[in-house]
Amino acid sequence: MRFRASVAAALGALALVITLPTSANAVGGEFVYSYSGPHGHVREARLKHPHGRECINLREVTDRHASSPAHSPRNRTDAKATVFTDMHCKGAHFSLRPHGGHASDKLKFRSVIFR
Repeated sequence: MRFRASVAAALGALALVITLPTSANAVGGEFVYSYSGPHGHVREARLKHPHGRECINLREVTDRHASSPAHSPRNRTDAKATVFTDMHCKGAHFSLRPHGGHASDKLKFRSVIFR
């Protein structure tokens, strides 16, 4: 009888864990973009498993007076990525589909949000 109760308790705990909602901040994959580094050399940066539903200012291009915007985004995440021309997810925007959305070096941006 105890074995049945133990099995029932274990199955109940497993069902509870499975039905718990996943974190709204978890986005699988990576977001890749290019930017101009010192002396104008093009560099590549990656956001691995970025937070979702939260505006991310790209640290390499935060200073509008000292750096040009990022470009050439490749969205390899599980979420739609929306890039913005200005910091704090403001200004003109463009969305990239999940799992392979991309754009050329003509798309310039300084922040991104994943939804």
